[in-house]
Amino acid sequence: MRKFIFSIVGLVLLFSCSDGDLEIETIDFDSVSAQSCSALIPTSTNLLFKINNTEALILELQSGVLNNGVVGETVTTESSVPNQSQVIYRIFSDGVDNGYFCDNIPPAQPTVIDEVEAEDGMVIVETAVDPNDAGVFVHTISLSGISFVTESGERITNLTISQFGEVTTNVPN
Repeated sequence: MRKFIFSIVGLVLLFSCSDGDLEIETIDFDSVSAQSCSALIPTSTNLLFKINNTEALILELQSGVLNNGVVGETVTTESSVPNQSQVIYRIFSDGVDNGYFCDNIPPAQPTVIDEVEAEDGMVIVETAVDPNDAGVFVHTISLSGISFVTESGERITNLTISQFGEVTTNVPN
C-alpha cells in the first residue's frame, strides 16, 4: 500500500512540474516611451526601442518610412512586417537600460533569454508638423496586426502594443 501511495504521489509531482519552457502571456509596453540612440534620419533605417524592466520591444523601421511629408499636411506611410520593417520582442535575464542598445560595445549582462520576431503586421506612421515648433515633424507610430509566434509554434495573443509612440525629426531647411 505504501509503495502504491508513493507511486501516485510521484506521478502527480512528475506531471505537475513545469518543463522549464518560457511562456510569454502578454506583451505590454503602453506605459513606456519609445527611445532611439541618435537623431532619426528619414532617409535611413532607424532603430527604436521600448524597455520595460527585463523586456524590450524593438522596432527597426525601413528607410523612408519616417517621411517628412509636406508642411501643413498630415502624411501617412505604411511599412509591412517583416518584409520592410521588423518588430522584435526580447526577454532579458535582468533589467536592461538604453546602454544595451546605444553603447558602442553592448554590455555582456544582461543576456537575452528569449527573442521572438513578428511574423506579420503593419507599421503605420502619421507625420505632421509640430503645432508648437514649425521646425519639427512629429511622427506617431502605430502597430497593426502584429503577430508573434514562438519557436514552439504558440501565437502570442494578448498584444497591447498598438501605439508604439511618437518620435521627431527636423524639417529640412
